[in-house]
Amino acid sequence: MASSHSSSPVPQSNSSDAFFKKEVDATKRFRPVQSLPDVCPKEPTGNPNDLHDSPSLVVDQQRWTIYHSKVNLPAALNDPRLAKRESDFFTKTWGVDFVDTEVTPSFYLPQITKEHFALYQQEITPREKVHERCKNTCTPKDTFDRTLLHTHDKSRTDLEQVPKIFMKPDFALEDSLTFNAVLPWSHFSTAGGKGNRDAASSKLLQEKLSHYLDIVEVNIAHQISLRSEAFFHAMTSQHELQDYLRKTSQAVKLLREKISKIDKVMCEGSLRVLRLSLTRNNCIKAYNKLKLMATVHQTQPTVQLLLSTSEYVGALDLIATTQEVLQQELQGIHSFRHLGSQLCELEKLIDKMMIAEFSTYARNDLNRPLEDDCQILEEERLVSLVFGLLKQRKLNFYEIYGDEMINTAKNIIKQCVVNTVSQIEEIDTEVVVKLADQMRMMNFPQWFDLLKNIFSKFTIFLKRVKATLNTIRSVVFLVLDKNQKTRDLEDTLQKNSAKESMVDSEVAYLTHEGMFISDAFGDGELAAGAADSASQRNTSPCSSDSVSEPEGTTDSSSSKEHTSSSVTPGGVEMMIGEDMKLTDLELVRLANNIQELLYNASDICHDRAVKFLMARAKDGFLEKLNSNEFVTLSRLMEGFILDTEQICGRKSMSLRGALQSQANRFVNRFHEERKTKLSLLLDNERWKQAEVPAEFQDLVDSVSDGRISLPEKKPTATEERKPAEFLIVEGQKYATVGTVLLLIRIILEYCQCVDNIPSITTDMLTRLSDLLKYFNSRSCQLVLGAGALQVVGLKTITTKNLALSSRCLQLIVHYIPIIRAHFEARLQPKQFSMLRHFDHITKDYHDHIAEISAKLVAIMDSLFDKLLSKYEVKAPVPSACFRNICKQMAKMHEAIYDLLPEEQTQMLFLRINASYKLHLKRQLAHLNVVNDGGPLNGLVTSDVAFYTGNLQALKGLNNLDLNMAEIWEQKR
Repeated sequence: MASSHSSSPVPQSNSSDAFFKKEVDATKRFRPVQSLPDVCPKEPTGNPNDLHDSPSLVVDQQRWTIYHSKVNLPAALNDPRLAKRESDFFTKTWGVDFVDTEVTPSFYLPQITKEHFALYQQEITPREKVHERCKNTCTPKDTFDRTLLHTHDKSRTDLEQVPKIFMKPDFALEDSLTFNAVLPWSHFSTAGGKGNRDAASSKLLQEKLSHYLDIVEVNIAHQISLRSEAFFHAMTSQHELQDYLRKTSQAVKLLREKISKIDKVMCEGSLRVLRLSLTRNNCIKAYNKLKLMATVHQTQPTVQLLLSTSEYVGALDLIATTQEVLQQELQGIHSFRHLGSQLCELEKLIDKMMIAEFSTYARNDLNRPLEDDCQILEEERLVSLVFGLLKQRKLNFYEIYGDEMINTAKNIIKQCVVNTVSQIEEIDTEVVVKLADQMRMMNFPQWFDLLKNIFSKFTIFLKRVKATLNTIRSVVFLVLDKNQKTRDLEDTLQKNSAKESMVDSEVAYLTHEGMFISDAFGDGELAAGAADSASQRNTSPCSSDSVSEPEGTTDSSSSKEHTSSSVTPGGVEMMIGEDMKLTDLELVRLANNIQELLYNASDICHDRAVKFLMARAKDGFLEKLNSNEFVTLSRLMEGFILDTEQICGRKSMSLRGALQSQANRFVNRFHEERKTKLSLLLDNERWKQAEVPAEFQDLVDSVSDGRISLPEKKPTATEERKPAEFLIVEGQKYATVGTVLLLIRIILEYCQCVDNIPSITTDMLTRLSDLLKYFNSRSCQLVLGAGALQVVGLKTITTKNLALSSRCLQLIVHYIPIIRAHFEARLQPKQFSMLRHFDHITKDYHDHIAEISAKLVAIMDSLFDKLLSKYEVKAPVPSACFRNICKQMAKMHEAIYDLLPEEQTQMLFLRINASYKLHLKRQLAHLNVVNDGGPLNGLVTSDVAFYTGNLQALKGLNNLDLNMAEIWEQKR
């Protein structure tokens, strides 16, 4: 690209840091055109004190200079990114950027515009015009020397006389052809007679060669004379160059001495330290590798030792670590070629051992004596087993525990039955072989105690299962928490590494044995870490010094396997390795399955209890229980159900359903017994007023006080108190029959049964409403329908029977709102619709009471019709008809006055009086007796006055408004 004399880059800096300086005289700045260029434009001045200005490898090592610039010109010219080459020379050869690229303006140079040259143009324009004018007026001077041309032509003619062979670049006399051509030996002959001629020829040849030499010397002298000035200048420059080379040689020698001293002082020691550090690191690595091989060699004995102490997690960690070391650091070692497969088989064996061990643990834990102790059996062993199973991804181990729970629940019932039967002397186990038959031979107290024992055992069993499963779930959550912390740590490390990667680090290019100094320093820094890891391996669980520890670590494995110490619920510190690769979803699903296993344990206990109940209920034993016994049984079962719900946190419906089923059967039997009892009482009821025992009065009083319960019997108190004639209810007297007194007690038994067994509230409400309806309908058939005439053998249904029946119905109606409120307080809001049964019953009872009142009025109405139809207005006064009517009215009053309240008696007699007036009015109209003041009117008035006086003379009827004026027809 450049000429030969300028091919090497020479710094042209004018600064004081330039490498070479040359003092140039002002008189020598302008050289003739013919002079040769200066071969050494800048050279040292020869001053030794200025040698420090020369380039320094030490000082300039980190400073960028122009010598650091490197340009790959072909790559710059041949741009591969250009898909199309232009056709012109520049763009084709050097690329499109050669002409299209814009040069970025320098920040240190001002922007030069055309205005900066305006002053120069103004000054140079007149001079340019003068120059052009002089150039046109003056003819050019012929400076060419014709003589030189003539001389040059002459010299060229002379040189043409010299043979061309001497001008060849490959001229060499050693060549025989060239030698023969220059010295033709054919002209020389040693034969006689020709010696003089040969001598003349040799002289002639010598003269010719001398002539050729003279021609060349003349031409050389001529050329030298033409370039004498340049020649002498070159010679002078040669001497100066020799002087410069000598000084440069001295500077180079001094520089090399300095570099040598720098090398010895600053480099050799450091490089030797680095070399020794590398050697030491290599030795440490070799030692650690051998020590690691010795440690790996002890893996199998250590695993066997760990398995002997049931340390499955340590054994699995050791196997995993050894496998990782074999694959990474000891890969390709011939002596360990079979160790990997052996460890895999050993790992499979450990899986089977852990499953068997967990099964044994579950069996021992569940089958130990059921005392009031819920402590976990060998918690450390359980935690170790669970960690090992999780590490091996055996996530279905809880199913083994579930199977053992089923077997244990069966054994608990069987063992309890055997222990109870063995203590009962009435049961001959040799005759009755089957355990179920033996159990059915127990009476209720014995069977109840057995059931209570079973429930207590089941409660302890569930508490024990809950404690064990909680420990297992705690281990699972511990691993889950470790996974989350590991992810957080990885995220933090990634952020830190991203920040560190942004920091620029200078790389040293001085190398030693193919390694960078930075690498050597890195290995040196790792030496301390290697020493630490070596010391850790000396105390590692699997070292050759001690084979009783669980695990060995290496430099790489220790850096890759980060473990954290976590404390389990039992206080055992376990190492959770990162190789426990379980996802959060798997761990959460496993924790849910374990919680579901606790629910299953509750279901299992309930199912076994249900089977035990059904086995005893086959012969109708439970249905034959009385109220107190069934209530006691129900309370026991309800208590057990609540205990299991509190322990397990979920309701189990099997035992509750069985209890509900038995409760329904009990309700049916309870209701049928009382309905049958009521039916028998009604069939034997003679509908006469019964005396009220003191206990019934106490029962009614307790209800009035708000306590719906059957009072306890007090024999001493009841003997002193005599029965009462009436039942006093909230200050009112009720004349009742014995059936109604027992019915009230039966109703309270229904209410108390609801209190004792809340689950049968709705059934009891339905049954009680059915019982009340039955009493209403049956009493109606017996009294109003006169069914008592055939059933009991009564001669007739008297008004007293009717009034007593009405009063009994009123007593039941009085208690219906109390019963309704009692059931309403124990029903769910969505069940309030069932209370409508009481509304219907109340309406039916009121209708029945109204029918009895109508029947009493109808009896007197028929009597009035019979007597007044024969009435004649004549003397004597009072007539026999009115005497008979007053007699019957007195009997009616006597029959009902003590049974019905005074208000009801008055209302009844008002209705009877209305019927009397209607019949009398009709008869008077038939007899044409009018209120005209005549004799007939006077007789009728006397009879009516007699009737009125007798009626008002009865008790409670003295203020009765009879209004007898209505018997006369109104005059139009």
